[in-house]
Amino acid sequence: MPSPKSSKRADRAHANEAPFQLDLLWPMDAVGLMAGVDEAGRGPLAGPVVAAAVILDDLQPIAGLADSKKLTARRRDSLYDEIRAKALCCCIAEASVEEIDALNILQATMLAMRRAVEGLRLKPAMVLVDGNRIPVLNVPAQAIVKGDAKVQAISAASILAKVHRDHLCTQLHDAYPQYGFEVHKGYPTAAHLAALREHGATPAHRRTFGPVKLALAGTADPLAAAAR
Repeated sequence: MPSPKSSKRADRAHANEAPFQLDLLWPMDAVGLMAGVDEAGRGPLAGPVVAAAVILDDLQPIAGLADSKKLTARRRDSLYDEIRAKALCCCIAEASVEEIDALNILQATMLAMRRAVEGLRLKPAMVLVDGNRIPVLNVPAQAIVKGDAKVQAISAASILAKVHRDHLCTQLHDAYPQYGFEVHKGYPTAAHLAALREHGATPAHRRTFGPVKLALAGTADPLAAAAR
């Protein structure tokens, strides 16, 4: 029988195991598939919000899955292709700028997540969602705070959503090069706010976001609005 000290050491070692420990939330004997869901693009002033849902294949493991924000752009691009090639199924969905302005960004994010889950070729028995809110779904779901760093399927979804949205921002840059979308990805950087002051808003900007409202009104400085 192990001593109390050795048991404590074992407990500490177990606590420091690989970062995907929360995959154990999905029991080994559970019947059905588990999907991970994440989004990209809640904070930007322009462009759609994107969500992805992924069901991984245990027989085709993918090394290096992690929170997309902690990966280089090159590594994200490489994993994006690998995920799409190896996952049992995946779906990327959007909620448009018009839907964001009509619903608000939270509800538009939930809409994009629901579309991603409903777009899966295979129906999951459980959905694990990054964050603390769950979209309305017709399958059981659980929210996992910081799930993109804890659950491999959510990590995969975060990578798909991020890379897809970055590609959309490249298209916005091609259409509106004076705004610098390829660099700031729509986030309210000083350069983006300066472009709003100088050029006004594009059709891709979210009209209900403070700095964009002020740029459209032409009565105040969007830089000050972003700082509040």
